[in-house]
Parts: sequence; structure tokens; C-alpha cells
Amino acid sequence: MRIGVDVGGTFTDVTAIDDDGAFHIAKLPSTPQDQSLALRDGVDRVLTDTATPAGAVRYLGHGTTVATNTLLELDGSSAALVVTEGFRDLLEIARQKRPSLYDLTGRKPRILVPRALTFEVAERVGAGGKVLRELTGDEIARVVGQVRAAGVDAVAICLLHSYRDDRHERALADAIAAALPGIYVSRSSEVAPEFREFERMSTTVINAFVGPRMHRYVTHLADRTAALGIPVAPRIIQSNGGLVSPDSVSRRPVTTLLSGPSAGVAGAAWIADLAGHRDVITFDMGGTSTDVCLVRGGRAVTTAERSIEGYVVRVPSASVHTVGAGGGSIADVDDAGALQVGPRSAGARPGPAAYGHGGDRATVTDANIVLGRQNPREGLGAGMPIDADAAHAVVGRVGERLGFDVAGAATGVVRLANSHMARAVRAVSVEIGEDPRDYALVAYGGAGPLHAVEVAREVGVGTVLVPPHPGTLCALGLLVSDVRATFVQSVLAPLTEDALAEVNAALDRLAEQAREWFELERVDPDDRRTVYTLALRYGRQNFELDVDLPPGRLDATVLPGVAADFHATHERTYGFHHADAGIRVVNATVTAGQRTVPPTPDTLPTGDGDPARALRETRAVVFADRSTDTPVYDRSRLMHGDRLDGPAVVEQMDSTVVLAPGSGATVDSFGVLHVEVGTDA
Repeated sequence: MRIGVDVGGTFTDVTAIDDDGAFHIAKLPSTPQDQSLALRDGVDRVLTDTATPAGAVRYLGHGTTVATNTLLELDGSSAALVVTEGFRDLLEIARQKRPSLYDLTGRKPRILVPRALTFEVAERVGAGGKVLRELTGDEIARVVGQVRAAGVDAVAICLLHSYRDDRHERALADAIAAALPGIYVSRSSEVAPEFREFERMSTTVINAFVGPRMHRYVTHLADRTAALGIPVAPRIIQSNGGLVSPDSVSRRPVTTLLSGPSAGVAGAAWIADLAGHRDVITFDMGGTSTDVCLVRGGRAVTTAERSIEGYVVRVPSASVHTVGAGGGSIADVDDAGALQVGPRSAGARPGPAAYGHGGDRATVTDANIVLGRQNPREGLGAGMPIDADAAHAVVGRVGERLGFDVAGAATGVVRLANSHMARAVRAVSVEIGEDPRDYALVAYGGAGPLHAVEVAREVGVGTVLVPPHPGTLCALGLLVSDVRATFVQSVLAPLTEDALAEVNAALDRLAEQAREWFELERVDPDDRRTVYTLALRYGRQNFELDVDLPPGRLDATVLPGVAADFHATHERTYGFHHADAGIRVVNATVTAGQRTVPPTPDTLPTGDGDPARALRETRAVVFADRSTDTPVYDRSRLMHGDRLDGPAVVEQMDSTVVLAPGSGATVDSFGVLHVEVGTDA
């Protein structure tokens, strides 16, 4: 059996696939005090429900928000920072930008290492890698003494231009580790060996801030899985969608800050490929927010840098765009009389008013219940009663302020939420030169399939795919992701024959790091895969684009092809290119991976095309300001080949699918719903 466990802030999702290809899912409350407890309980539930012995588990994938929560809650470890003399204030100066240009009261995020714990060291490496000032033994001893006196749990080391020559950083790290056993050491030349000093320093400091807690967590994780009798070590997913060992995560926990969305993207891409689509936009709508990402040719578009609540992180990650529109997003009327939806959320507690936990603000979920799109009697899984009267009351108050009846107010709330999400879809497609009409939309998360058809219509997408278990897709993504790590080094050289030796030397160093990583991860030599990439830009540009390289060493014969690929990528992204302009190499990258053998899912029996056997009831649902008697189907009773015409609602344990009038859906052999969006009838 293969098991994936995704631990979120509110719920822990478990997806397992047995040797016969049958999927088994579970959903249980998370345990914020120790996420490994939820993982243990989730695995134990699946094993118990399927009568599977722990020794039969051949794989365990895990998605965690430990590092993310530690940063967002500012609940990390006390840390010191060691910098080159004269650069003590770099972390506070940053890029000299206010978070919001026109907000005179805006505040920057809290500095994770105060100035009093930032220590300068007399050394200097030039931009070209030449040592301009040697680091002496006396300086090392002095800095070690300062760190010891500070009494911190972690130390970040970020010296100027250490991506060119990291010997000074290594010497300091070794000395601190030897003198202060147990202290967590985060070294920039290991964490983010790239130019752009502030971004490198920010990433290294965040790694130190979350490192001790993540180290403790992976230790607990190993203890929990061993106690269950599971014979394999868990694999933890990173922000780039690659799985690594707990040891790798312990050294670089900063790589997991965006791991949750990346697991969902991986699962969505796999489901889409299974359904015959390689170009898709993933659409994950949960309780608080919606995450969208472009998948081109089966691969998620990635980015090298992200900002999390104002903290800059320079690590490869899936290019996920998040918007504050979810089922729990609060709907209100501002002082100017305009309807607002999000980004504030009712959260899990009190949650929407309809959930009966004391919520007194209208939310998107309440609006969907008023419209009949969500079940007005019971929540997902039939385990939670719904207070439809409470939903009508809070949405009605919004309507009174707008001058609408309750149905009109609910329609406005849903339309505005859809508009926010449509803008997010355009951000990952139109704004990077892609036409959303060339893509299908994969809808998942607890609320994604509720809104997907209308969002797709708004952006021009013609097909929506709904996975068999959309509410637990992130856990499925853990079963289909590859074991993968990315190694990066700044080069800063022209893409010319004269610079080939420098570029090849960087690629060779990265390839050696990849080989060491393969050994650490115990990847069989026959299963090892490496991809070589250069980040390129025109001269005087500030940002770069990635171009994959052909196998083998770079030589003069391949340079024209690399340049042509860059011009084409620039044209596709920005709408123009400069064929005669010089090209510069910014970074070299080697991606090391082990291809995961995807599971072969069980198939559905073929029906006669008539979904009547799955009909639960008929209820009034509001579409386009009109109440329509709408059939409601039980998805678990649908069969391969069934055809559903909108308007229709499809309910299941973990989500609800809404087919608007004019749309239609068919069920494929794997249980994926293929929705033809159509137009509003």
C-alpha cells in the first residue's frame, strides 16, 4: 500500500492506494500542537479500515505546514546573524520599499533577527570570487564568542559573494558547530547560493528561524511512523513539488514553506494527464483562499522567488497565485455601499453562520446554501448539520444594506467571489502570455467544484475536470510526485564561447552536489534523472527566464540553439524578443530526481449512460437570478459513461460539483468528471 498524508491547518487528508488500484481516503482534524500525531492517526485509520498490516506500507508521502505556520505565527527560534563587516543593516534596509506605497501607516514585517544579534566579521570576497580580505582564526574565535554569549538556538551565516567562494562561510559554520553542539546553523552558500544579497540573506535567516522546530518535528515524525511499524521512512514534499527525505528537510526547511499547494498541483496534473489533458490550470478553492497554477505540458510553471506575508524567500517553487476567496471568505458592505468579499475569513471557528459554531458574518458558503447550491441540511460527509436559517439571516442583512432580497445578495456574493478567482486565473495565464482558452481547468478543494464552471466561463476556459476525490487531492499529489531536489548557483557571465568554461564549471559543481544528494536519498543509479537549466536574460534586464539545456556539456555547437530557445521563451512570455541583443547567464541549475512510478487506479464499471440510479433528490437552485428545480446526484453511484446535463448538482463526501445551465458532464473510466462549460442558457 502507498499512503499520502497532507496535514493542513484545520484538516488532515489521507489518500491511500492498495495493490489492486483501489483508493481509500480519510479526513480527520489536524493536531496543531504536533502535526505528527495527525499523521499517525490518519495512517492508523486507513490501515484499520482496510485491514492492512503496517508492514505492507511501501511508501509514505507527507505534506506539512510546520515551517509555514512557524513563519506566519512568528513563533520560531531565537537566532543570530553573521554578516560581512559593513553589512549589518542589510536585513532591515532590504529593498528600501514600503509594503504599500500609499499607506502612510503601513508597517514592514517584523525583523526575524534584531540588530543586536547581528554580528559583523572582518572578511571580504569580491564579486568575481577573489578573496579580498582573508578570514583569520582570531576573527572566527571572536564571532564564536559573540554567538555563544547571545544564547541563541540558531545562527544564520550570510557573507558577501559567498556564492562565488564559500570557504569563509564553511569555516565559520564548522567552528560554531564545533564550539556550540546542538545549535542550528544555516549557511547561505548551502541554502541559497545565488546573487542578490538581500534575498539570499532573507532566505538564510528564515531557514534558521524555522530550522530548530522543523528538526524536532522530523524527529517526532520518525518516532511516530516507527511506532506504527511502518518499514519505510516518510518522504516530505517541498515547494517545488519534489519529495525528499526528512534529513534533507531538516537541513533546508525553507524549501517546504509552500509545500501544501505544490502537492495539490502535482495531484491535479496527474489526474489531468490521466484524463487526456497535459495543459491545465489548477484551481484549488478551500475555506480561506484559492490557489491557482499553470501546468504546461504536464509540468507546473515554477518561480525562483516568493514573498510570504512580506518575507522574501529565494527557493524554487510552483508558481501558485493565491487570492483571498474561499468558502469562509466574509461578505460585507463597505462605507461607500459596495459589496466586498474577502480577504477576511471566518476560518474554521466560528466559520460560516450555517455551521452553527457562532459565526455571525455572511460568507461565500452561506451564500451557496441560500442559493441551494450546497446542501441546506447537512455538510460534507453527512457528519455536520447545516443551519440554513442562520445562512439566510446573515446574507439577508447584507442584502438589506444593498437593497436586494436574500437571493439577490447571495448571487452578488458568489459572482464577486468568482470575479476574484477569475482574476487569479488570468494572473497565471494571460499575464505570462498564455491563452486560458488553450487550457482545461482542474477543480479541487472542498469548494473548487462549486464555482469552477462559472469561473471557467468568465475566463473563456471550455473544459473543467473534477477529480474523483477533489477534497483530498493534495494527499493524492503526494503519491504521484517525484523524488526531486534543485541545486542552483549564480554564474553572471555572457552566453558566449569565451564563457563556456565558467558555465560548464558551475554545472559540473552542481552535478557533483546532485550525485551526493542521490547517495543521501539512496536513489538507485538506474533511476537517477538530471535536468540542466540556465537562467538567462538580455543585458541590463533585472529578471531572467529559465531555458533547459540539451544533454552533455555545453560547447560552441549548442549555443545557437540555447539562444533560440531563450528568444522563443521571451517572445512567449513578454510578446517580443531581441534577436541581436546579447544574452547573459545569471544562474545555472541542476535538477536531480527519481521518477515515481505512478499508481494504476481502479476503473469504474460501465453504465448505460443514464445517471438516474444516482439521483438523490430534486431541489430548488438559483442560477442567473432564477430558481430552477435541479436534480442532485450521489457521485459514488455514478458509472463510467454517465452523462449529466446542467443544471445539476453532484454531491460527495468531500466536495460538491455544480453544473450550471448550459453545461454538461460525462464520467470517464477513472471517475473523472469531464465538464463541458458551454454558455449560460
